Amino acid sequence: MKHKNDENIEKPKSKIFLKIFIILIFLVGTMFSLKIAPNYIRNDITDKTNLIINYSNVTGRMKQNLLIDENDVIYLSLNDIMNYYDKHIYYDQKYNQIVTSSETKLAVLKIDEKQITVNGEEHKIKGAAKLKDDIYYLPISEMEDVYNIKVSKIENKVVIESLDKKMTTGKATKKISVKYKPTFFSRTIEKVSENEKVIIAEVDKNTLPQGWVKVRTQNGNIGYVEEKLLSNISVEREEKTYSLKNNGKISLAWEYFSEYAKAPDNSGVTYNGVNVVSPSFFYLKLQDTKKENVSKLDVISQANVLENVGEQGIQYINWAKSNGYKIWPKVSNDTLSTTIDEFSCIINDYQLRDIMIKDILNYVKEYNLDGINLDFEYMYQNDKDAFSKFVIELAPQLRNLGASLSVDVTAPDGSANWSLCYNRNLIGEVADYVVFMGYDQYGTTKIGTTSGYNWVDLSLNKFLNQEEVPAEKIILGLPFYTKLWKTKNGEVVNSTVIMIKNINNIIPENATKEWKEELQQYYIQYEKDGYVYKMWIEDEKSFTKKLDLVQKYNLAGAAYWRKGFENEKIWNTIKNNLGL
Repeated sequence: MKHKNDENIEKPKSKIFLKIFIILIFLVGTMFSLKIAPNYIRNDITDKTNLIINYSNVTGRMKQNLLIDENDVIYLSLNDIMNYYDKHIYYDQKYNQIVTSSETKLAVLKIDEKQITVNGEEHKIKGAAKLKDDIYYLPISEMEDVYNIKVSKIENKVVIESLDKKMTTGKATKKISVKYKPTFFSRTIEKVSENEKVIIAEVDKNTLPQGWVKVRTQNGNIGYVEEKLLSNISVEREEKTYSLKNNGKISLAWEYFSEYAKAPDNSGVTYNGVNVVSPSFFYLKLQDTKKENVSKLDVISQANVLENVGEQGIQYINWAKSNGYKIWPKVSNDTLSTTIDEFSCIINDYQLRDIMIKDILNYVKEYNLDGINLDFEYMYQNDKDAFSKFVIELAPQLRNLGASLSVDVTAPDGSANWSLCYNRNLIGEVADYVVFMGYDQYGTTKIGTTSGYNWVDLSLNKFLNQEEVPAEKIILGLPFYTKLWKTKNGEVVNSTVIMIKNINNIIPENATKEWKEELQQYYIQYEKDGYVYKMWIEDEKSFTKKLDLVQKYNLAGAAYWRKGFENEKIWNTIKNNLGL
């Protein structure tokens, strides 16, 4: 028989079990909230058109909303294009236009005009660049060729796919769920039918749970699926690169030609230790300012890059190509005929820069050149940005022709008009090569070596660390000359350029060479006719030490000013050091 006391005992037990059950429910709920619920939270932006770039929804990170007009032209703000496609894009106030570039294209869009100029060719487009609420917008859907992208409108999304990027696809083995997060417990964002193709994102698999991949569906949704549920996984498009790298180290010899010094006849001649030649064929020239009734503005507006090629130059080009040398002719600003003020007017005007660029491109096509060596020197520090724009506007159009761009710059941290006028970091980003002119360390008034090892080494460190120019883009320029300093009472009387091949003819027999460890050079000093002469010698030993820096920092190579100043021994030094 059941006692009354037994019922009293069972009731407390039931209450205990109920409490335990409630606690378990609470713990499970907490665990769900902390671990599982986030996989179900909807953070989609539903009140605006979403922008998908490759495999990311960037809508929440955009500076301004994208716009779509009545003709379905899709617009992105200048700031968003700067963020995602062209960090160097800019608005040109003088001509009321936007200038933008990619690896191989330069595009110009005038505000409120339905046309675009790409690499010099004009095209009609459905939507114009415009100013709206003090913000510039560009018709991104009309610029697919500029950035090599594909723009698609899918329901409430715009998908922009970069066609330069690798693309891997797979097919669903059955009807599968695309998850918001890479876990079975996450919510489903889309059902994909059997055999439907998805694009597999290029992400580090270590960032995902094992067996999961990130995908983009045909509807533009981004999520995750188990890799085992996909078949026929294959690469449909490889990564496209635009680098114009040479095999091995570059060894470039500059050659000086002018209207007075024509290109030599090199028939039957080869250059030992050289794989690139850079003749001074092209130079910036203004119209004759002495002509009557020609204003300064007219003169500047007719500035051109002129050529000094001729029949002998064509023979030189053919000789170089037949012997396997790449030819990168030098383009220079003629500081004798063009003042720094005139050059400033030219470099700060888009249309005048464009005239120069068109000239250069025409020469590249006419003579089938492998590249251009840009040697613009002596500029105002305030013109740094304008010169950078010139490089930005020239580089992609050269690359589109398969030609490289190398830009000559001086050592960092020098004088305003000779050194601080270069943005080496930007040039290093845009150009194929940056040539550090590692000579004229002391110029013409302050006595010292032409190219001391310690100074060259310090300057290279600044290029790499301070200016952040990639080592594989740096070409070290070295001198085939030195200077003989004539002094009296410690003051410089004058200096004379001495070619390497003539140094031994200059040094008196009784002069004693003194090795300077810091400079990695021999130094001599002697008296003659009441003057004291001083010279820091360039020879095979000093050259070897500086060429060692090319290997030490894994630079792109070396260049030499200039061919004709050297002795034959120096070429063997170069060839052996650079492994040519």
